[in-house]
Amino acid sequence: MATENCDAVNMDPDTDLLSDEELEREAEGYKEQGNAFYIKKDYAEAFSYYTKAIEMCPKTASYYGNRAATLMMLYRYREALEDSQQAVRLDSTFLKGHLREGKCHLLLGNAMAANRCFQKVLELEPENSQVQQEVRNADSILEYERMAEIGFEKRDYRMVVFCMDRALESATACHRFKILKAECLALLGRYPEAQAVASDILRMDSTNADALYVRGLCLYYEDCIDKAVQFFVQALRMAPDHDKARLACRNAKALKAKKEEGNKAFKEGNFEAAYELYSEALTIDPNNIKTNAKLYCNRATVGSKLKKLDQGIEDCTKAIKLDETYIKAYLRRAQCYMDTEQYEEAVRDYEKVYQTEKTKEHKHLLKNAQLELKKSKRKDYYKVLGVDKSATEDEIKKAYRKRALLHHPDRHSGASPEVQKEEEKKFKEVGEAFSVLSDPKKKSRYDSGQDLEDEGMNMGDFDANNIFKAFFGGPGGFSFEASGPGNFFFQFG
Repeated sequence: MATENCDAVNMDPDTDLLSDEELEREAEGYKEQGNAFYIKKDYAEAFSYYTKAIEMCPKTASYYGNRAATLMMLYRYREALEDSQQAVRLDSTFLKGHLREGKCHLLLGNAMAANRCFQKVLELEPENSQVQQEVRNADSILEYERMAEIGFEKRDYRMVVFCMDRALESATACHRFKILKAECLALLGRYPEAQAVASDILRMDSTNADALYVRGLCLYYEDCIDKAVQFFVQALRMAPDHDKARLACRNAKALKAKKEEGNKAFKEGNFEAAYELYSEALTIDPNNIKTNAKLYCNRATVGSKLKKLDQGIEDCTKAIKLDETYIKAYLRRAQCYMDTEQYEEAVRDYEKVYQTEKTKEHKHLLKNAQLELKKSKRKDYYKVLGVDKSATEDEIKKAYRKRALLHHPDRHSGASPEVQKEEEKKFKEVGEAFSVLSDPKKKSRYDSGQDLEDEGMNMGDFDANNIFKAFFGGPGGFSFEASGPGNFFFQFG
């Protein structure tokens, strides 16, 4: 377009002596030099010469347009936006000015403003295919923003990340989109990715409250609560009305305090209070995955002290669901399984732990669980006699005497064939149990989980009647006699 009369700018004393035409010629010279550097992709030098041209003739729209193009190549989009806006203020028909303004708005994530600029271009040049594509890009961004808003409300954070990734393909410099993506990455537990996005923004703008908030959020969700609070406080200094930072700061402080109260009560042996305090802490922030996993595991530990073993298993399962790498939760659940004699489940958890951390302690725990599982698949002779595993020799004898008399076949000679068969089976089991538990060598091998057959102790060779007779004093030493239907008494010879 034709150059306009330019106001002289007091760059140095000589400019006051130049006429308007001379200023215009000098400005054009600077512009041409800027163009040459731009073609060479030396954008810093191009920027310098376009700036000199503007200083000579500050009312020429094309100079601002050229400098805006250079600033865009230098990724300084906000400054480019200002130059583009100044260009179209000076010349409302400057098509490239409207186009660059729209592009800057789009890159910065303001799709509605971009569309307004693109419409002005289409008014000037309706068939401009480049601008038609930019309009489609702007419309896509608006749609992704709408979908992301719905996704966030529904806590569908993966959807939000997907939408922001698509939007950022066109709006590459939009901090707002990047922050929303980073926040959702943090909520998904993808902390390194979220930290990387926030750090990139802080490198360009160290006072960005949203980025400071996201950094704090990542630390908070990684259970680094003290450091997280520092970032939240810093974000609130930059933006006192930052509601998310204020809420997160309040939750972080409350969670830390409640958890510490629970730990203190546990150390003091006040398990009921500790259980309640951990339960209260779990209601503060459902999104804090790592801290809540620890709280569930802590509550399971307290629950085991209170004999709430099933609840302890459930709490550990919740902790593992939140954090599949939480070894302590697997160990605690495995111990609860051991205490409730669910040995297969205990072995499975200990195997998981040992695969992750091959320590001597974990190997020992796994072997012990495997041994208990093997023992559980045999007949439980202690249970057959109805005694504890710590029963004395006399207690074992008394138990055998009671059970042998209860299940002796002669006692049930008048019963149905089915009952007789069942009682005979029980009588044999009682004799088998007594033959093992009354023999110190056999009992030791049985208690250690070893196979009794390994040293020729074939349990199929014993005779329950012989054991019975030996116990009660030999042949003819004992007999049952009927005293009426269903009534028996025994006598010794």
